[in-house]
Amino acid sequence: MTLPLFFFYVFSAITVASAFMVISARNPVHAVLFLILAFFNAAGLFMLAGAEFLALLLIVVYVGAVAVLFLFVVMMIDVDFAELKSGLLSYAPIGMVVGAILFLELLLVAGSFVVAPEVVGAGGLPILATVDNTKALGLVLYTRYVFLFQGAAAVLLVAMIGAIVLTLRHRTGIKRQSTASQLGRNPSETVRNVKVKSGQGL
Repeated sequence: MTLPLFFFYVFSAITVASAFMVISARNPVHAVLFLILAFFNAAGLFMLAGAEFLALLLIVVYVGAVAVLFLFVVMMIDVDFAELKSGLLSYAPIGMVVGAILFLELLLVAGSFVVAPEVVGAGGLPILATVDNTKALGLVLYTRYVFLFQGAAAVLLVAMIGAIVLTLRHRTGIKRQSTASQLGRNPSETVRNVKVKSGQGL
């Protein structure tokens, strides 16, 4: 067994185990930590495959931003996870249906490699040996797949705005600044002239 093959098995085993712990952990903080571990090992697999840009992108973006931000949100927001998990069994049937569809799709992808091995490299683009990984990825994204790339960015933007709109809640009983009411008020509503007699207070 060669050294790259050994590291491939190590990274793959830890990634699969971490992914299983993400969905089976009872504590959401532990789930996020296992998610970070899965990202790091997936980055190691990308490095073994020669895709160093994707490996660093996985660590910088997903581990450094998404997972850490989610960890802080889970730790700072007072969420009753027992209440959230109370109706979990009601979603089991549709979850099983979605899981079965994904499993069948994976079987179709794996079966296509056996039935028609020439399909694997049919859609690939030739990569020059003098072009590094980052430049080759940019040439493919911004030439052949530029419209799909921009469409995916638009979908992510709409999803981000929708998540903000759906989760934005104003708590009652908290004083907030209203610029419109401040600019639209009259002096008579805010200023009161009181004539105080000499030697007396208000």
